[in-house]
Amino acid sequence: MDSRLAAIFLIVLIDVLGLTIILPLLPFYSEHFGAGAKTVGLLVAVYGACQLVSGPILGRWSDRYGRKPILLLSQMGTCAGFLVLAFAPSLKWIFLARIIDGVTAGNISIAQAYISDIATPQERPKALGKISVAFGVGFFIGPALTAVLYRFGCRPPILLAALLSLLSIIATAFLLPQEGSWKKQPEQQPPSFLSAAITYFRKSSLQANFLRIFLYYISFAAYIAGFALFAERRFRVAGNPMNARQVGYAFAYFGLVGIITQLFCIGKMTETLGARRTAMAGFVTSFVGYGVLCLVHNPWWILLAGALSSFGSGVLRPVLLSAIAGDVPPQERGGVIGVTQALQSFTQIVSPLVSTALLASSTLAFWGLFPAMMNVFGLCLMFRREPENDGANA
Repeated sequence: MDSRLAAIFLIVLIDVLGLTIILPLLPFYSEHFGAGAKTVGLLVAVYGACQLVSGPILGRWSDRYGRKPILLLSQMGTCAGFLVLAFAPSLKWIFLARIIDGVTAGNISIAQAYISDIATPQERPKALGKISVAFGVGFFIGPALTAVLYRFGCRPPILLAALLSLLSIIATAFLLPQEGSWKKQPEQQPPSFLSAAITYFRKSSLQANFLRIFLYYISFAAYIAGFALFAERRFRVAGNPMNARQVGYAFAYFGLVGIITQLFCIGKMTETLGARRTAMAGFVTSFVGYGVLCLVHNPWWILLAGALSSFGSGVLRPVLLSAIAGDVPPQERGGVIGVTQALQSFTQIVSPLVSTALLASSTLAFWGLFPAMMNVFGLCLMFRREPENDGANA
């Protein structure tokens, strides 16, 4: 592996570990300060809303000032947010911590832009796939660390997340080379994110790719947000509804499948089938995985459904991001990936609301049907042919 890719992999892994340590803990930590379910939901939404605004801006800054300094800025904000969260004296401070973290939450999108800069068009899907491996490893290990440390209280896991964030800052500062594969050309850049977004959305190939990744994001966010409640209501183990421990095992299994997909499948698939057919396979397997959950009541079916949906997600993310990054010149990749981050942040606000509303409906299967249909629409879009983009893949 290229030393630069190894460094960015380590940095993303540390960042994701910090994130996944906080995610399962936040609802319980907030309850200590009197937060109810709606307030906890608002904490999640506030983070997504801040990300929606800041992600594209940080991406554009990384185009102008370079990836490394803006990545460091983003990591410092994450570390500060974790420290404020750890020592929060009231619920208002928890909101402040999530706002700080959300406003500076550009770590992953900037890392993806960095990879797009240093990888060739042929290497890009596999290189971005390594980032998905980091996600899978992080989502596999992070909640386990929380489970081990939670017996000592809420603060130790949060302090560990802050420590990991500090380590990622050090790793970025000393291990990650400053990118040098392109020279910034501010005169060629649109003057604002809004004008940049309009420019990108007017581009025919990007229109389809933005919509494809939006459909992926909204289906995946709905799935992650609602799976625990769906499993509790749909499946029974030894006569009892599935509990948090069993759902945790399920998420660990999903993460393991994602790791295997990225390590052993994505590179060979894109080389053999090409990016378009690989994305089609991702949409199909995700659709079948979500569809199976609509129909079954035996918890053992989670093994099949989870494997299919995790495989599909593990394939789609790097392939679709690679297609978007390859449609613009190198000096614009931070901006265009920032737009995809904005789309993802929007789905992280909307999807949990849709997901929980469907779980409250009289027909529980609607919850699985929603992400399944999003993948059907994504598959249909794969049959659209875009014009070649000369020079963007440089």
